[in-house]
Amino acid sequence: MTKNINDPERIIRFVVGAFLISLAFWGPHSNWFLLGIIPLATGFIGTCPLYSALGISTLHHKKM
Repeated sequence: MTKNINDPERIIRFVVGAFLISLAFWGPHSNWFLLGIIPLATGFIGTCPLYSALGISTLHHKKM
């Protein structure tokens, strides 16, 4: 897979995903914390399948 997420967005996705998953331990007790897997995984991998399907890329390649 080709990466299509820039570094600041990856960090934000990783933090949001980790926060949502942490709700399982201290927040409201429901299965909604499982939604945190999506931003955590896309932040870790660096590719968003929805961005790929829509042809979007926030990754800026440096010109040499």
